[in-house]
Amino acid sequence: MSRERPGVPGALVGVDVGGGGVRVRVQADQAPLGERLEERREVSIPRSRGQVDVPQLCAQVLAQVHPLLARLGARRVEALALGITGLPGLVPEPVQIARGLRAELQVGAVVIAGDALTTHVGALAGQPGAVVAAGTGVIALGTNHQDVWHQVDGWGLFVGDEGGGAWIGRHGLQAALRSVDGRPGGSALLADRMRDRFEDPLTLVAAVHGAEAPAALLASFAPAVAQAAREGDGIARSVWTEAAHRLAEAGAAAADAVAGGPPARISWGGGLFDAGDLLTGPFRDWLRKHRPTAQALPPQGGSLDGALLLAAGAAAGDLPSREPYLQVFPA
Repeated sequence: MSRERPGVPGALVGVDVGGGGVRVRVQADQAPLGERLEERREVSIPRSRGQVDVPQLCAQVLAQVHPLLARLGARRVEALALGITGLPGLVPEPVQIARGLRAELQVGAVVIAGDALTTHVGALAGQPGAVVAAGTGVIALGTNHQDVWHQVDGWGLFVGDEGGGAWIGRHGLQAALRSVDGRPGGSALLADRMRDRFEDPLTLVAAVHGAEAPAALLASFAPAVAQAAREGDGIARSVWTEAAHRLAEAGAAAADAVAGGPPARISWGGGLFDAGDLLTGPFRDWLRKHRPTAQALPPQGGSLDGALLLAAGAAAGDLPSREPYLQVFPA
């Protein structure tokens, strides 16, 4: 049944740009039931010479925002907050994103933030503490939102992102190849999963080395490692357990930087944690053993929730910039 939405003056927009694609959520509080609409497109982040292609990114975001605004009957955007992976390295001038969005959208304040921050704000509802964001890659952030901003990991496929989806996929494939070779530490079940996905080792090697986004390709094998673990494969389960421990180490290091307050809050976010107890169980176990006074708190929300909270703060005019994690461009 359709519902009229008379007089909806504006909206808040949250955007999440990560390895899994671009997600957009629009909230119009004065619409019936304070509606929120959301859309996700699993497209890779457009890049040019290793950095984000800003015009293409803005086009992708706007292609999702405009239809959602129309469905809500919102005539303008009070504030838009965009969380993106790789800030600041992949986006040297965030103001270019703000300008690109404003060229095609009537919008007040624009917030450009690292996705580690939007995940943090969503998981802890804006409270101080540490949050581990894990998807294809990994980054942990410890902050009091004032003078402490401590990043742990987030160093990319080749030298960091320990415990992330690409890390799990790589270790699962290594266990598969060990089985093929007849070396210790191999998993016959993972070798079968590898053949299902890549046919044979040579095809696998060619695919990885020829991939435009090798981290995403490796991470695509992580669900197979999870399934093997659930089927009782000890090698696969050990990969997930070790990943959980490395994520917990990152969270603890980030929390250690936020000193002088109550017991440390540590939470988590990102698609990798959709694996459930396969990851959260050993994650919590590590924290209980090594940080027994810390509070391991289930996330209150995700990165889109965090983006909307930042957008609300910017719309109210009480959200200061905290470079390089957060830049606010007022109306």
